[in-house]
Amino acid sequence: MQQNEIQELQGKIREVSAFIQPLKTEIGRILVGQEKLVNRLFLSLIADGHILLEGVPGLAIYLAVKTIAQALNGSFSRVQFTPDLLPADIVGTTVYNPQEHSFSVKKGPVFANIVLADEINRAPAKVQSALLECMQEKQVTISGQTHPMPHPFLVMATQNPIEQEGTYPLPEAQVDRFMFKLKIDYPTRDEERLVVQRMAHPEMKLRALSVATLADIEKAREWVDKVYIDEKIVEYILDITVATRPGRRAELSSRQTEAKLEGLETFIEYGASPRASIYLALASKAAAFLEGRAYVVPQDVKNIAPDILRHRILLSYEAEAESLGPDDIIKRILDELRTP
Repeated sequence: MQQNEIQELQGKIREVSAFIQPLKTEIGRILVGQEKLVNRLFLSLIADGHILLEGVPGLAIYLAVKTIAQALNGSFSRVQFTPDLLPADIVGTTVYNPQEHSFSVKKGPVFANIVLADEINRAPAKVQSALLECMQEKQVTISGQTHPMPHPFLVMATQNPIEQEGTYPLPEAQVDRFMFKLKIDYPTRDEERLVVQRMAHPEMKLRALSVATLADIEKAREWVDKVYIDEKIVEYILDITVATRPGRRAELSSRQTEAKLEGLETFIEYGASPRASIYLALASKAAAFLEGRAYVVPQDVKNIAPDILRHRILLSYEAEAESLGPDDIIKRILDELRTP
């Protein structure tokens, strides 16, 4: 792409992405902190992905998702996953009307623009699979009839890292369907003080104003696809993904001959799938769009790589013995690989 074409595209993208700042301001009026969570929600919305979130209860996850839905004037639903949940409880079922002697479809709570799947690992595998089918296929089949999901459609699934009794961990193949896996920590002391001042009122009911529309998100998706990503950055993305795969170091590009990744293979059982490369490219373009840029820079890739790779690397017993986690492996890969 020529320089003048990039400059022209830059002006268009700044114009189309202008709705992002008022959206952030309105969300900040209600939500304290959690900038990373909000940023990844924006990225998922405009890159057509989903989020798996791990954090202790009470960190304003519900408030964040609901506030974004209100600010976009979109529909929102929350499903509390429990062991006795059935697939029909989330996707819907057919109901018989005895007066009219006919069946009608009653759609489930999954038919919303933003769905909060609370504690997804508490439901059996068949319920998890029903939700993940909606995420992947963007449709549901009820009694032989196909029903498309709303546009845009975002699922935020949470896992409680504290309680493991009575849970059904998601299989690796299903976890791979999520674009991001985020780890949310406690707010800072100053942020928590502001939370107390703002929220510790029994009668207070904060509601976000509608400052953008779902049409803005759909239009943003069209322009994200036009964001320029250089071939060198694509090669860098492939190098990152290949570096997570044991026995595949020979496939690294010629730029990475000096990368010191010896010994890394003993810590990794299975590496990231091709879906990781796809999501790294998509999310990098979305990150550039959020900043009003018409092109991707290497730092965009570095910023999002941990959240995209975290749940796609299966560590070996040697890594556990060394008390190494996925984030440690990803950091070493990013530190060692040469940046374009």
